[in-house]
Amino acid sequence: MSSTMERHAVAVGDLLVGDGPAVVIGSRVSLRAHGGRADPYEVLRGRATLAEPYSAADLPAIAELADAVVVGASWTRDIPLVRAAAGLGLPVVVERRASASVEEWLGLADYCAVEGDGRVILCEGGRPGRAQGGWPDLGLMRAAWAASGRPVLADVSHDIGLSAAAVAAGADGLIVESAGLEQETDPLTALRVAEEAVTVVGALLRPETPATLPECRAAIDRVDAALATLLEHRAELAGIVQRIKPVGGFAGRDMARERALVARMALRAPALGEARLAPIMNAVIEAGLHLAEERAAQ
Repeated sequence: MSSTMERHAVAVGDLLVGDGPAVVIGSRVSLRAHGGRADPYEVLRGRATLAEPYSAADLPAIAELADAVVVGASWTRDIPLVRAAAGLGLPVVVERRASASVEEWLGLADYCAVEGDGRVILCEGGRPGRAQGGWPDLGLMRAAWAASGRPVLADVSHDIGLSAAAVAAGADGLIVESAGLEQETDPLTALRVAEEAVTVVGALLRPETPATLPECRAAIDRVDAALATLLEHRAELAGIVQRIKPVGGFAGRDMARERALVARMALRAPALGEARLAPIMNAVIEAGLHLAEERAAQ
């Protein structure tokens, strides 16, 4: 199987990875953490979206209880276990070994596709500690995404602050594993950071072609969330401008600059054009000025 193919999506439970909006996966369970001493059925029951085996003995439980099996970065060279995991009939998430090149990573993904049913997702990151290469290499992830046509996940558990950058780099989803978070990081807060990244950054950068009314409305909701975030940010910057200008408020409006602003925006939004953008930006500017005046009066 060639590592260059048309882009396609893989369903993982109720999530579609690789098409439409980016997703957040908050349940990745590694049975390796238990060293083969725990009952895999007890560990996985009710909590496994992605599951990584410790040995072949864990695979029946994973096949029954998980939505996808993880070929972990620490054992990608254990070919008998890789073959057995890929043959479960589940989607296979292939993590990159810290020292592996893009070619080695994609070669292993192709091997898993042949041993399984073709449903393979790449995953960058998830290795604890900088010494072990635990921080995702987003440039390499982007290269694999472009070369393979396969969906890609970024495990940001060890640095939740990379969520927005990972989505911007092309990640189709983020993994946030509670066990991988820093001790001072609240899991719910981490999930909110990841959700914000896939919503706001995803709305700006990910192409979507919704096919149903609910999908269209959900896409619009994401764009509106990004728009609200940008408007709030713009209002804050406008407030700083008002404090710096010698003449602030409505009296200090520079209409020539505003017309130039609308003209530049029309280059990015030609379907709307200057005539439609002008009243929108006038309302935005006036809202920012009103806010600045209210804060100045407090």
